[in-house]
Amino acid sequence: MTKTITDIEIKEIETVSKKLRRNVLKMVHNAKSGHPGGSLSSIDILNVLFSKIMKFYPELEKNPNYKNRDRFILSKGHASPALYAVMAHFGYFNEDELMTFRKLGSRLQGHPSSRALKGIEVSTGSLGQGLSIGCGMALGLKLDNIQSKVYVYLGDGEIEEGSVWEAAMNASHNKLDNLIAIVDRNKLQIDGSTENVKSVGDVSSKFKSFGWNTVEINGHDINQIYNAFIEAQNSNKPFVIIADTIKGKGVSFMENNAGWHGKAPNDDELKIALEELK
Repeated sequence: MTKTITDIEIKEIETVSKKLRRNVLKMVHNAKSGHPGGSLSSIDILNVLFSKIMKFYPELEKNPNYKNRDRFILSKGHASPALYAVMAHFGYFNEDELMTFRKLGSRLQGHPSSRALKGIEVSTGSLGQGLSIGCGMALGLKLDNIQSKVYVYLGDGEIEEGSVWEAAMNASHNKLDNLIAIVDRNKLQIDGSTENVKSVGDVSSKFKSFGWNTVEINGHDINQIYNAFIEAQNSNKPFVIIADTIKGKGVSFMENNAGWHGKAPNDDELKIALEELK
């Protein structure tokens, strides 16, 4: 694909991604619970989305363009540390608040809560529901003649849920060209390999058969991520980005290890991980 983002911008994004990964690890370590693996695999995509693609307004309702914002749904809600780290970096709240993650009374719940934190479009965590909600949002925007996009971030274990495919059919039927899904294809879920638990096969072909446009990318290549989003924005159909990612990306002992799906690092492990992410 034609290069459309500069080397300087790529380096800046990669530097921020390391910072965001460090914050994810600190949050989960401090809470002594959480989901580091799938959060770390998501960082590069969310970083590009928020920094270069999506229209968002941290001041929320105070902004006159608020209704024209793009919508983001973290369907795999257990990856909330990644979303919170990104939101804090882009000004939704002070980064000091990240250390309240999963604490009693915190706005940063273990799974995103729209009642707790402004900027969360919808509470998520029950897997398989986000794409259906995204269809409703995308259709509502069309009915209101609002030219905004809806981005839905899914896990590849999550797409074993049948409701995902009902939503995929619905999106195509209603010609929701303002709906963009991203599948975090890290090939691992809580019980092990997605191929061993319940194989999802050729994800791209499945979405194509439901009438979607698709692209497959390296989910840690900033240039590929950026270009995929640009292609998605210009699609005449609902669009899905199949992102080949590494669970636990950036930390050697977490990478491609299903055991880090939902486990907090201890003090020594955190020290090693932060050193690797300098």
